[in-house]
Amino acid sequence: MSQQDYKRQLGNSELMVTPIGLGTWQFSKRKNLAGKYWPMLSDEESYDIVQTTYNNGVNWFDSAEMYGNGESERTLARALHAANISNDQPIVATKWMPVFRRARSIKKTIAQRIEALDGYTISLHQVHNPLSFSGIPAQMKAMAELVKDKKIRYVGVSNFSASQMRKAHAELAKHGIQLTSNQVHYNMVNRKIEYNGVLEAARDLNIAIIAYSPLAQGILTGKYHDAPEQIKSKQGFRKRIGSFKAKGLEKTRPLIDKLREVSDNHQATAAQVALNWLTNYHDGTVFAIPGASNTHQAESNARSMHLELTGEEMDILDQASKQIQK
Repeated sequence: MSQQDYKRQLGNSELMVTPIGLGTWQFSKRKNLAGKYWPMLSDEESYDIVQTTYNNGVNWFDSAEMYGNGESERTLARALHAANISNDQPIVATKWMPVFRRARSIKKTIAQRIEALDGYTISLHQVHNPLSFSGIPAQMKAMAELVKDKKIRYVGVSNFSASQMRKAHAELAKHGIQLTSNQVHYNMVNRKIEYNGVLEAARDLNIAIIAYSPLAQGILTGKYHDAPEQIKSKQGFRKRIGSFKAKGLEKTRPLIDKLREVSDNHQATAAQVALNWLTNYHDGTVFAIPGASNTHQAESNARSMHLELTGEEMDILDQASKQIQK
C-alpha cells in the first residue's frame, strides 16, 4: 500500500500522517547525557533506517533538541537529504527542552532548530515536558508567535497531564490556534493515560496522542522473555527497570503469549501486533513513534500498519493487557 492508504489526520491539524512514525532519539550519537542512552549509530546506519522507514510507507519523523543537543535533528536531516526526500514529502516534528529555561527561550532557540533540520519544515513543535521556569501561558504565547511568524506549522506538548493539556489548549485558543498533540508514555504495559484523564481530555479536545516507548522499550517484542540474558548487554538504565527483571518478565509473559497467538493468525510478530493494537484500539486518536536501531526494526515497525486485527482479537488483547495493570 502507499502512504496515502494509511494516513490519518493528526488531531485537529491539517497534517496527514501515518499511524506509525519514526522516533529518532537513537540518532543522538551519544552526545550529551540523553544521547548516551543509545549505542552509537553511524551515519550510514542512520541513513538506511530513515530510507527503509520511508520506503515502507511511514511519512513522519519525531526528534528533539534534547537528543544529543540537536544531533538527532541534524542526522535526520542529512538522512532525508541522502535519500533525496524533498521538504514537501515528510512530516518532521521536534521539541523544545524547557528544563532550567523560560518561555522566551522558545523563540531564541528556534533558529537553531531550523538550522539543524537544514531545509525541512518544522511541522510540529512540542514543549518536551512541563518543567519550565515559565508557566504554560507564556510557553503557549511564544509557540503561537512562532506559528504566526511561519517558523513552525503546529504546536504540541509532551508529558503534560490532563489539566496541563487543557490549560495549554485554552491558552493557544486565545491566539486563534489549537493544540495539536500530547506526546506521552503509552503502551500495552503502561496504560496510565486511560485512567488519569489524559486520553479523555485528548478525545474531548480532538488532540492526538503520540505514544513514545510504544513497545515498552522492547518488552513487547518478547525477545527478553525468550532470552533474558540479552538484558545484561543493554546500555543505560533500561536493565534496571522493574519490567526487565525476572519478576517483571513473568508478569508480562501472559500478554506476550496472547500477542504471539494473535500474530500467528496474521503471519506477523508480537511487536507488530502490539503497535497495531495501540494505534487502532482508540479509533485513530493514538499515533506511535517506535525507534529503530537497524533496518530490520524499521521495516517491522512500518509493516505493523498492514495488519487488520479483528474486533475479537482487539478485545482479547485489551483484556490481557488490563490483567497486567493490576
